[in-house]
Amino acid sequence: MKAAIEFIEKGFPCCQCALLAGSTVRGEATPRSDLDIVVFDEQLEASYRESFVENGWPIEVFVHNFVSYKDFFQSDCRRGRPSLPMMVAEGIAIREDDRLKALKREAVQLLENGPEPWTFDTIQAKRYFLTDLLDDFIGSSDRMEDLFIANALAEAASEFVLRTNRRWTGQSKWILRALRNFNPDFAKQFSDGFEEFYRTGDKEKIIALVDLLLRPYGGRLFAGFSLGKPKTSSPKND
Repeated sequence: MKAAIEFIEKGFPCCQCALLAGSTVRGEATPRSDLDIVVFDEQLEASYRESFVENGWPIEVFVHNFVSYKDFFQSDCRRGRPSLPMMVAEGIAIREDDRLKALKREAVQLLENGPEPWTFDTIQAKRYFLTDLLDDFIGSSDRMEDLFIANALAEAASEFVLRTNRRWTGQSKWILRALRNFNPDFAKQFSDGFEEFYRTGDKEKIIALVDLLLRPYGGRLFAGFSLGKPKTSSPKND
Protein backbone atom coordinates (compact mmCIF):
# COMPACT_ATOMS: atom_id res chain seq x y z
CA MET A 1 0.00 0.00 0.00
CA LYS A 2 2.86 2.38 0.80
CA ALA A 3 4.39 1.79 -2.63
CA ALA A 4 0.99 2.27 -4.30
CA ILE A 5 0.34 5.55 -2.48
CA GLU A 6 3.77 6.89 -3.42
CA PHE A 7 3.22 5.84 -7.03
CA ILE A 8 -0.09 7.72 -7.23
CA GLU A 9 1.32 10.82 -5.55
CA LYS A 10 4.19 10.90 -8.01
CA GLY A 11 2.54 9.74 -11.23
CA PHE A 12 -1.11 10.77 -10.89
CA PRO A 13 -1.21 13.64 -8.39
CA CYS A 14 -4.36 15.15 -9.91
CA CYS A 15 -6.50 12.01 -10.15
CA GLN A 16 -9.74 11.88 -8.19
CA CYS A 17 -9.86 8.14 -7.41
CA ALA A 18 -7.33 5.32 -7.30
CA LEU A 19 -7.60 1.70 -6.15
CA LEU A 20 -5.05 -0.96 -5.32
CA ALA A 21 -6.36 -4.32 -6.57
CA GLY A 22 -5.09 -7.75 -7.60
CA SER A 23 -3.29 -10.52 -5.73
CA THR A 24 -1.76 -8.24 -3.08
CA VAL A 25 -5.26 -7.21 -1.97
CA ARG A 26 -6.58 -10.79 -2.01
CA GLY A 27 -3.65 -12.07 0.06
CA GLU A 28 -2.48 -14.25 -2.84
CA ALA A 29 0.72 -12.41 -3.76
CA THR A 30 3.81 -14.34 -4.82
CA PRO A 31 7.40 -13.09 -5.14
CA ARG A 32 6.60 -12.35 -8.81
CA SER A 33 3.32 -10.50 -8.21
CA ASP A 34 2.85 -6.95 -9.40
CA LEU A 35 0.66 -4.13 -8.15
CA ASP A 36 -2.57 -3.62 -10.08
CA ILE A 37 -3.75 -0.03 -9.73
CA VAL A 38 -6.92 1.44 -11.22
CA VAL A 39 -6.94 5.22 -11.67
CA PHE A 40 -9.91 7.50 -12.41
CA ASP A 41 -9.10 10.97 -13.73
CA GLU A 42 -11.85 13.23 -15.00
CA GLN A 43 -9.37 15.16 -17.17
CA LEU A 44 -8.34 12.06 -19.13
CA GLU A 45 -9.53 11.92 -22.75
CA ALA A 46 -9.21 8.15 -23.31
CA SER A 47 -8.46 5.03 -21.28
CA TYR A 48 -5.07 3.37 -21.38
CA ARG A 49 -2.91 0.79 -19.62
CA GLU A 50 0.77 1.19 -18.76
CA SER A 51 3.47 -0.73 -16.88
CA PHE A 52 6.14 0.63 -14.54
CA VAL A 53 8.73 -0.46 -12.02
CA GLU A 54 8.64 1.82 -8.99
CA ASN A 55 9.84 1.38 -5.39
CA GLY A 56 10.95 -2.17 -6.17
CA TRP A 57 7.50 -3.17 -7.48
CA PRO A 58 6.33 -3.97 -11.00
CA ILE A 59 3.16 -1.93 -11.40
CA GLU A 60 0.35 -2.18 -13.94
CA VAL A 61 -1.90 0.85 -14.00
CA PHE A 62 -5.31 0.97 -15.68
CA VAL A 63 -6.30 4.58 -16.27
CA HIS A 64 -9.86 5.72 -17.03
CA ASN A 65 -12.10 8.75 -16.83
CA PHE A 66 -15.55 8.58 -15.28
CA VAL A 67 -17.20 7.65 -18.58
CA SER A 68 -14.67 5.56 -20.51
CA TYR A 69 -14.60 2.77 -17.92
CA LYS A 70 -18.17 1.83 -18.88
CA ASP A 71 -17.06 0.51 -22.28
CA PHE A 72 -14.54 -1.74 -20.54
CA PHE A 73 -17.12 -2.93 -18.03
CA GLN A 74 -19.42 -3.86 -20.91
CA SER A 75 -16.76 -5.53 -23.07
CA ASP A 76 -15.46 -7.53 -20.10
CA CYS A 77 -18.98 -8.73 -19.35
CA ARG A 78 -19.66 -9.65 -22.99
CA ARG A 79 -16.56 -11.84 -23.13
CA GLY A 80 -17.41 -13.37 -19.74
CA ARG A 81 -14.17 -12.28 -18.03
CA PRO A 82 -14.88 -9.30 -15.74
CA SER A 83 -11.32 -8.09 -15.19
CA LEU A 84 -12.01 -4.40 -14.60
CA PRO A 85 -15.24 -4.87 -12.60
CA MET A 86 -13.38 -7.32 -10.36
CA MET A 87 -10.52 -4.88 -9.76
CA VAL A 88 -12.92 -2.04 -8.95
CA ALA A 89 -15.09 -4.21 -6.68
CA GLU A 90 -12.21 -5.69 -4.69
CA GLY A 91 -9.86 -2.71 -4.80
CA ILE A 92 -8.75 -0.79 -1.70
CA ALA A 93 -8.99 2.98 -2.03
CA ILE A 94 -5.73 4.89 -2.33
CA ARG A 95 -7.53 8.10 -3.19
CA GLU A 96 -11.27 8.70 -3.39
CA ASP A 97 -14.11 11.15 -3.78
CA ASP A 98 -17.88 10.67 -3.60
CA ARG A 99 -17.98 8.91 -6.97
CA LEU A 100 -15.99 5.89 -5.82
CA LYS A 101 -18.84 4.35 -3.84
CA ALA A 102 -21.09 4.43 -6.93
CA LEU A 103 -18.33 2.90 -9.06
CA LYS A 104 -17.92 0.06 -6.58
CA ARG A 105 -21.67 -0.55 -6.37
CA GLU A 106 -21.85 -0.74 -10.16
CA ALA A 107 -18.96 -3.22 -10.32
CA VAL A 108 -20.38 -5.42 -7.55
CA GLN A 109 -23.80 -5.48 -9.22
CA LEU A 110 -22.29 -6.59 -12.54
CA LEU A 111 -20.38 -9.38 -10.82
CA GLU A 112 -23.46 -10.56 -8.95
CA ASN A 113 -25.57 -10.50 -12.13
CA GLY A 114 -23.17 -12.84 -13.90
CA PRO A 115 -22.58 -12.91 -17.66
CA GLU A 116 -25.40 -12.81 -20.17
CA PRO A 117 -26.75 -16.31 -20.98
CA TRP A 118 -25.51 -17.90 -24.16
CA THR A 119 -28.05 -18.06 -26.96
CA PHE A 120 -29.10 -21.39 -28.47
CA ASP A 121 -27.00 -20.65 -31.56
CA THR A 122 -23.95 -19.88 -29.46
CA ILE A 123 -24.33 -23.13 -27.52
CA GLN A 124 -24.64 -25.05 -30.79
CA ALA A 125 -21.47 -23.45 -32.13
CA LYS A 126 -19.56 -24.12 -28.91
CA ARG A 127 -20.80 -27.76 -28.93
CA TYR A 128 -19.53 -28.17 -32.46
CA PHE A 129 -16.07 -26.74 -31.83
CA LEU A 130 -15.73 -28.62 -28.54
CA THR A 131 -16.68 -31.83 -30.37
CA ASP A 132 -14.10 -31.04 -33.06
CA LEU A 133 -11.36 -30.64 -30.46
CA LEU A 134 -12.43 -33.83 -28.69
CA ASP A 135 -12.36 -35.80 -31.95
CA ASP A 136 -8.87 -34.47 -32.70
CA PHE A 137 -7.79 -35.45 -29.19
CA ILE A 138 -9.20 -38.96 -29.47
CA GLY A 139 -7.77 -39.52 -32.95
CA SER A 140 -4.28 -38.14 -32.34
CA SER A 141 -1.41 -40.56 -31.81
CA ASP A 142 1.31 -37.90 -31.69
CA ARG A 143 2.26 -37.09 -28.09
CA MET A 144 3.41 -33.56 -28.90
CA GLU A 145 0.20 -32.80 -30.79
CA ASP A 146 -1.79 -34.31 -27.93
CA LEU A 147 -0.32 -31.78 -25.52
CA PHE A 148 -1.41 -28.79 -27.58
CA ILE A 149 -4.86 -30.23 -28.27
CA ALA A 150 -5.31 -30.91 -24.55
CA ASN A 151 -4.46 -27.29 -23.75
CA ALA A 152 -7.09 -26.03 -26.20
CA LEU A 153 -9.59 -28.61 -24.94
CA ALA A 154 -9.12 -27.54 -21.31
CA GLU A 155 -9.84 -23.91 -22.18
CA ALA A 156 -12.86 -24.71 -24.37
CA ALA A 157 -14.34 -27.20 -21.90
CA SER A 158 -13.95 -24.85 -18.94
CA GLU A 159 -15.56 -22.02 -20.89
CA PHE A 160 -18.46 -24.28 -21.89
CA VAL A 161 -19.32 -25.46 -18.38
CA LEU A 162 -18.95 -22.01 -16.84
CA ARG A 163 -20.86 -20.04 -19.45
CA THR A 164 -23.72 -22.54 -19.76
CA ASN A 165 -24.10 -22.13 -15.99
CA ARG A 166 -23.89 -18.33 -16.27
CA ARG A 167 -20.60 -18.15 -14.42
CA TRP A 168 -17.62 -15.93 -15.14
CA THR A 169 -14.66 -17.46 -16.96
CA GLY A 170 -10.95 -16.74 -16.79
CA GLN A 171 -7.60 -17.19 -18.47
CA SER A 172 -4.46 -19.02 -17.37
CA LYS A 173 -4.55 -19.53 -13.57
CA TRP A 174 -7.99 -17.92 -13.45
CA ILE A 175 -9.52 -20.90 -15.29
CA LEU A 176 -9.06 -23.16 -12.27
CA ARG A 177 -10.06 -20.39 -9.85
CA ALA A 178 -13.27 -19.82 -11.80
CA LEU A 179 -14.01 -23.55 -11.77
CA ARG A 180 -13.40 -23.71 -8.01
CA ASN A 181 -15.75 -20.78 -7.46
CA PHE A 182 -18.36 -22.63 -9.50
CA ASN A 183 -17.98 -26.09 -7.95
CA PRO A 184 -14.89 -27.23 -5.99
CA ASP A 185 -15.64 -30.93 -6.55
CA PHE A 186 -16.00 -30.45 -10.28
CA ALA A 187 -12.82 -28.35 -10.38
CA LYS A 188 -10.92 -31.23 -8.78
CA GLN A 189 -12.42 -33.74 -11.22
CA PHE A 190 -11.47 -31.44 -14.09
CA SER A 191 -7.88 -30.87 -12.95
CA ASP A 192 -7.39 -34.54 -11.99
CA GLY A 193 -8.38 -35.63 -15.49
CA PHE A 194 -5.90 -33.35 -17.19
CA GLU A 195 -3.18 -34.05 -14.62
CA GLU A 196 -3.50 -37.79 -15.29
CA PHE A 197 -3.27 -37.22 -19.03
CA TYR A 198 -0.15 -35.05 -18.73
CA ARG A 199 1.44 -37.57 -16.36
CA THR A 200 0.51 -40.88 -18.02
CA GLY A 201 -0.96 -40.09 -21.44
CA ASP A 202 -4.30 -41.66 -20.49
CA LYS A 203 -7.10 -39.70 -22.20
CA GLU A 204 -10.13 -41.52 -20.83
CA LYS A 205 -10.97 -39.17 -17.95
CA ILE A 206 -10.83 -36.13 -20.21
CA ILE A 207 -13.01 -37.78 -22.84
CA ALA A 208 -15.58 -38.79 -20.21
CA LEU A 209 -15.54 -35.32 -18.70
CA VAL A 210 -16.19 -33.53 -22.01
CA ASP A 211 -18.98 -35.96 -22.89
CA LEU A 212 -20.49 -35.27 -19.47
CA LEU A 213 -20.49 -31.52 -20.17
CA LEU A 214 -22.04 -31.94 -23.61
CA ARG A 215 -24.74 -34.46 -22.62
CA PRO A 216 -27.35 -32.00 -21.27
CA TYR A 217 -27.17 -30.08 -24.57
CA GLY A 218 -27.47 -33.04 -26.91
CA GLY A 219 -23.98 -34.52 -26.74
CA ARG A 220 -21.36 -34.27 -29.45
CA LEU A 221 -22.38 -32.28 -32.52
CA PHE A 222 -21.15 -32.68 -36.08
CA ALA A 223 -23.75 -33.70 -38.68
CA GLY A 224 -26.24 -30.96 -39.42
CA PHE A 225 -24.25 -28.08 -37.98
CA SER A 226 -23.72 -25.03 -40.18
CA LEU A 227 -22.36 -21.57 -39.55
CA GLY A 228 -23.01 -18.53 -41.73
CA LYS A 229 -25.18 -20.34 -44.25
CA PRO A 230 -27.82 -17.96 -45.65
CA LYS A 231 -31.40 -18.92 -45.04
CA THR A 232 -33.24 -19.79 -48.23
CA SER A 233 -36.77 -18.59 -48.77
CA SER A 234 -39.56 -21.00 -49.49
CA PRO A 235 -40.51 -21.24 -53.19
CA LYS A 236 -43.60 -19.25 -54.11
CA ASN A 237 -46.68 -21.02 -55.45
CA ASP A 238 -47.82 -19.97 -58.93
